[in-house]
Amino acid sequence: MHLEIRSAQFADPDVRALLVDVHGELSERYGGTGDDTPIASDDFTAPNGAFFVADDGAALVGCAGWRRHGDDAELKRMFTAKSVRGKGLGRRMLTTIENSARAAGCRRVILETGDKQPEAIALYESAGYSRIEDFGFYAGHDSVLSYAKDL
Repeated sequence: MHLEIRSAQFADPDVRALLVDVHGELSERYGGTGDDTPIASDDFTAPNGAFFVADDGAALVGCAGWRRHGDDAELKRMFTAKSVRGKGLGRRMLTTIENSARAAGCRRVILETGDKQPEAIALYESAGYSRIEDFGFYAGHDSVLSYAKDL
């Protein structure tokens, strides 16, 4: 299966449809809406950030974006569809985010994840991310885990 990773507009209808799956899975794991972090569409538009999707030719099967957080790039909406998990797409998406953020002059990538996402935690740690003090919307929540990687 060929998967193309390409830039996309956060407000694109196909992206918005994929984000329904993202929130659905987070809701299954954590309850509620899954993630209440405020996000504006222009958070992922240069020079504020970037957004990427993975396209298998028939549908979008993954996404990830970054937005500026001071000198850092904050990773948001990292997701791969269940149908393509275990095939290295998450690592490819993460590398795409890191390369884009580095090219935009960011000094590191930071992120928040939750303790009910062991697959994500394993990916981030194996890719060189280290725990940092909680910083974002969920700072202080029991289940939040924050990470960073120098670029």
